[in-house]
Amino acid sequence: MTELVYQPKGLYFEDFTIDVRLRTAGRTITEADIVAFAGLSGDYNQIHTNAVYAANDTFGQRVAHGLLVQSIATGLAVQSGVIEGTVLAFRELECKFSLPVYIGDTVHVEIEIVETKAFPRLRGGNVTMKYAVVNQAGAAVQRGNWVMLVKSRG
Repeated sequence: MTELVYQPKGLYFEDFTIDVRLRTAGRTITEADIVAFAGLSGDYNQIHTNAVYAANDTFGQRVAHGLLVQSIATGLAVQSGVIEGTVLAFRELECKFSLPVYIGDTVHVEIEIVETKAFPRLRGGNVTMKYAVVNQAGAAVQRGNWVMLVKSRG
């Protein structure tokens, strides 16, 4: 009998090199995403959850929570396979929310490796990723740096 065993697909710390770039798949933001995130986070701000209120406010329609978009962005990074199964911890987050994200917008993430720092005692190292969340019009809606602790090989 053949037994299939999970094998991490992600890159190990030693595989990351400076200036490598990655573009993730895209994902459309839905009303269901906003409702689910409001329920999980407790953030029922009317700019996210009340269509009538939002229509008369700053953006003219409901907008996605900034942290919802950030969460989707990190999920897209994992789904790309680059850190799937090899990331040990998300250690730091620096971000700027530049533009609103609306229901129906499709976003992807553009990532560039900008720094690596080994931590042998942790059996891995920090990988600093400069990222931009980009909408269907090519505009960066969020940008910043992620620092992730990634496993070393064996």
